[in-house]
Amino acid sequence: MNIALIANDAKKELMVQFCIAYCGILNRHNLVATGTTGKTVSEATGLEITSFLGGAQGGTQQISSRIGCDEIDMLLLFRDPMGQQINDIDFNELLRLCDVHNVPVATNIATAEMLIHGLERGDLDWREIVKTK
Repeated sequence: MNIALIANDAKKELMVQFCIAYCGILNRHNLVATGTTGKTVSEATGLEITSFLGGAQGGTQQISSRIGCDEIDMLLLFRDPMGQQINDIDFNELLRLCDVHNVPVATNIATAEMLIHGLERGDLDWREIVKTK
């Protein structure tokens, strides 16, 4: 599975801790991320992550375009609901594309844990189910 990681500055440490906790699951998948998130997580965990531009420099749009091309299977988007909302337009478009292309998305750690546990159990192989019908 191709999993995209994005975290606002205030949530980067939470993303790192999440990836440390679930490193054994995440290392079996292809990971992509916006610039600083990818670098920070990779350095802390040793996970191989393809990093795009920083979010404010176009990294969010790069991930959006891959969702539009069905190249992303899951999005973990840890955003800071209390912080400055400079990326709201980008995030709204990202979430809209996830809805259009049926990409599971988590915007907080509780939902991310549910998706990761479902991924580990094999519950998220819905694309294979759709292809066989």
